[in-house]
Amino acid sequence: MTTTKEGPHARWCRYNHDGIVSFGLVDGATVDEVDGDPFTGYTRTGVQRPLAELQLLTPCVPPTFYCAGLNYKAHIEWGERRRNARIPIPERPDISYRAQSALTPPNSPIVIPAASTGEVHYEGELVAVIGRTARHVSQAEALDYVLGYTIGNDVSERTWARQDRTLWRAKNSDTFKPMGPWIQSGLDPTNLDVTVKVNGSVVSEFNTSAMIFNVAEYISAISEYITLRPGDVIWTGTDGGTDRIAPGDVVEISVPGIGTLRNPVISEAVASQ
Repeated sequence: MTTTKEGPHARWCRYNHDGIVSFGLVDGATVDEVDGDPFTGYTRTGVQRPLAELQLLTPCVPPTFYCAGLNYKAHIEWGERRRNARIPIPERPDISYRAQSALTPPNSPIVIPAASTGEVHYEGELVAVIGRTARHVSQAEALDYVLGYTIGNDVSERTWARQDRTLWRAKNSDTFKPMGPWIQSGLDPTNLDVTVKVNGSVVSEFNTSAMIFNVAEYISAISEYITLRPGDVIWTGTDGGTDRIAPGDVVEISVPGIGTLRNPVISEAVASQ
């Protein structure tokens, strides 16, 4: 498929329109539909649709969902105070995984499981989306393999995180990984402000310059052992303290240059009605 070359600041979305899932290029309040996708090739169809009329989906469905471990010192210090125990600062990029099934789109609800203790927290994160196959990539060239960046909310059930040997339910319950609203290319991931609001009030603010290991370091470290594929995502961690969210809340995570990821919070009982 012939690929149309975009400028350095393309904004990719993925959406459902009349039951058909498509990729598109966001241009202000309009989306230009494409045949294909930004990873394997595409052509513009010539169809334009109002963005407000589209149901946005997660901007991609990653083949593999990577997640940074502890990647901000202030978040580590917050964890130490909560646990009353020392948490060592990682000496190298610490890689973990999340379940693809936990992903949920912008504006879709975060569902608190019926068995939850209620200790469910937000975690706003910058997300890197891989654009082409990467293996044995140096830090100097690592960002050349990134299609762009989106936003994630690494919702976490803190009690379950303490109880289980792994984070299988604490981090991976259905809907616990909102991601979106789209993928923005042409950004500098080392200097982006992340703001989290709950019900319109700012609850967390930080800059990605505070990462212990930056995006390039993560890509290089992963690609030394594992082939990164187009569409893979790397969530890069959160900074500072986090707090509870509960049914009735609305969580908004904003990054200038990308936009805002918004999700309401509901209970499983409401979701099942």
